Amino acid sequence: MKSADIAPFFATLKAANPMPVTELEYTSVFELLTAVLLSAQATDVGVNKATRKLFPVANTPQKILDLGLEGLEAYIKTIGLYRSKARHLMETCRILVERHGGVVPRSREALEALPGVGRKTANVVLNSAFGEATMAVDTHIFRLGNRTGLASGKTPLEVELKLLKRIPAEYLVDAHHWLILHGRYVCLARKPMCWQCGVVPYCSFKPKTPQPD
Repeated sequence: MKSADIAPFFATLKAANPMPVTELEYTSVFELLTAVLLSAQATDVGVNKATRKLFPVANTPQKILDLGLEGLEAYIKTIGLYRSKARHLMETCRILVERHGGVVPRSREALEALPGVGRKTANVVLNSAFGEATMAVDTHIFRLGNRTGLASGKTPLEVELKLLKRIPAEYLVDAHHWLILHGRYVCLARKPMCWQCGVVPYCSFKPKTPQPD
């Protein structure tokens, strides 16, 4: 994608969705961290279904610990890899209580030191909870970065660093939400819906997918 096309690309996405937010449901930073940790290789819809039952009962690190491992597993068993996620979340809660006073830290280093929290999860928390201009590269953003020509790369980190470099500052805080939603609903993995894509004039993908008969 030409550098001159990047600003209008994001201006178009912003015009269509001025206030983009994550589709994970949460009311606190800890709930967000929990939801993102649970969302690995799972859908936001599936995570929300489980956390709607979990959070009214346990929505702090201490309350999760009080549930115990089996109690936590009972709430999240509909989510893929729930056993390993439950262990990670329990250990994360223990660390939050013992080292951080039950509060989610806002430094990347401290977040990535939590079990089950990698760079992508840390980026989501830093962006959605603390408003930092980070880029959480999931499968959608990795695909869009390469497909559109916005930021080609062989690894998520390579795509992330290129996006941070190429996206204009005024769009950077919300860019990761716009790209995820665009990848989830328009620029689909198997068959992008180019015929109803608002940013198709700026996208380098060829050939464009024609409208079905």
